[in-house]
Amino acid sequence: MVEDTGKKVLIDNNQSADDWLLQTQELVPVALEKAREVKGFPGRWKMIILKLEQIPSRLSDLSSHPCFSKNALCKEQLQAVSKTLNEAIELADLCVKEKYEGKLRMQSDLDALSGKLDLNLRDCGLLIKTGVLGEVTLPKSIPGSSIEPEVTMHSNLRELLARLQIGHLEAKHRALDSLVEFMKEDEKNVLAVLGRSNVAALVQLLTATSPRIREKTVTVICSLAESGSCEHWLVSEGVLPPLIRLVESGSMVGKEKATISLQRLSMSSETARAIVGHGGVRPLIEICRTGDSVSQAAAASTLMNISSVPEVRQTLAEEGIVKVMVNLLDCGILLGSKEYAAECLQNLTATNENLRRSVISEGGIRSLLAYLDGPLPQESAVGALRNLVSSASMEDLISLGFLPRLVHVLKSGSLGAQQAAASSICRVCSSTEMKKLVGEAGCIPLLIKLLEAKPNSVREVASQALVSLLTLSQNCREVKRNDKTVPNLVQLLDPSPQNTAKKYAVSCLAYISSSKKCKKLMISYGAIGYLKKLTEMDIPGAKKLLERLERGKLRSLFSRK
Repeated sequence: MVEDTGKKVLIDNNQSADDWLLQTQELVPVALEKAREVKGFPGRWKMIILKLEQIPSRLSDLSSHPCFSKNALCKEQLQAVSKTLNEAIELADLCVKEKYEGKLRMQSDLDALSGKLDLNLRDCGLLIKTGVLGEVTLPKSIPGSSIEPEVTMHSNLRELLARLQIGHLEAKHRALDSLVEFMKEDEKNVLAVLGRSNVAALVQLLTATSPRIREKTVTVICSLAESGSCEHWLVSEGVLPPLIRLVESGSMVGKEKATISLQRLSMSSETARAIVGHGGVRPLIEICRTGDSVSQAAAASTLMNISSVPEVRQTLAEEGIVKVMVNLLDCGILLGSKEYAAECLQNLTATNENLRRSVISEGGIRSLLAYLDGPLPQESAVGALRNLVSSASMEDLISLGFLPRLVHVLKSGSLGAQQAAASSICRVCSSTEMKKLVGEAGCIPLLIKLLEAKPNSVREVASQALVSLLTLSQNCREVKRNDKTVPNLVQLLDPSPQNTAKKYAVSCLAYISSSKKCKKLMISYGAIGYLKKLTEMDIPGAKKLLERLERGKLRSLFSRK
């Protein structure tokens, strides 16, 4: 029963949801009547009255739901509304009797009451909107029950996720604690029931005033980002700005989780651009300078992802990324940080001459060459060097030991690294002196062997590198002496469209066709048949080489006769 004492309404807490509904409905007219009696603070009380008048319709929406009496959230929500109504009645009594401690204190109390009414109205609406009322919370195990455990778990999870959206901050904090535990035990089930509104609620909690709540929230969001199941929801609900703020000024755990979240989200080019637009570059660069090992690696990876977007590279350079990445190559805490830095430099130097010169001036070539001496994957570092060699002086490259490292990569690097090394030879051989040094360094037999590689792109760049070296007579002699040269090059005369190395193979064979031995080998390996097809395809040099081989074949025939 509701008892009007003149100060507040006393309510027995041990009641069903239906009892709570009845008593809350009875409280509304009492609160409205008291509020309308107040003469002071007219503006604030007018706003409070408008909100009190909306409560009956919200209560009606709740009570008309089929699962109203079975869901624990309904009862808790009615308790919260009742508590707010009691507070309104109490404050109205104080204002009518003018027994409050001070005007400013009462103004603050009324503003707080107005905020609580807003929260109550919003939460009642959310209970309907989220659909959680359709999920009846059941005990985790009921002896003899036919209810599947997974169904029960999903029901509990949906209620838990709804609690992230309703109630006061401390209640959300408790729900967050439970969600963190759920994620540890069974992340798959959490992801299965997660909805966009739940994601939006988590994003909102990233801006909570409590550092503890922000830290736990970003831990959950980090798991969601890494799962790859709801990146679009996270970004569209505005997760980037609060994540960037946490990278700037969060706790150690908060910074780490926020940076890892950005690392995963930045794999999308659109999101990478958005991170730049929200001012995320500078705090990520700062993490690369000063962060712990995990945060540093995640920040370097994020910047690497961002650097793959051509139009933002200049912005990255203006924020000082080149110096930071060169420093990471030398001093990165984790090996992964160095690998990300190498790939970032490869991206930055892909097309921009100013950025190439900037990397060179910061000592990037020396650091990249030193990186090649380590145990890490070499492909990105060799790719960055390939981009830089045409902008660097030959004297610097030689003095820094570029050629021995190139030979090492051609001998034992991955196919991707070997391809980048062969491409570097194409770019560096712009002078007779450099062609001589490359030949003397032992690159030629390694390039010939690379002609046997399965990927067409590797064979193409290896044959192209050989063409650039064959203009020097001593290199040409070495190519002729190698037993693998002719059979490997003839195989590259294959006329199929997939074989993009054929034009370079024709050029290489043309250079060594002055040797009788090589011509005989070409004929014996079937070069004439291939060249006839290439001549029909108008491949440059094919017709001339074919005529030379056919003349040699004719002379051989007459000499035998």
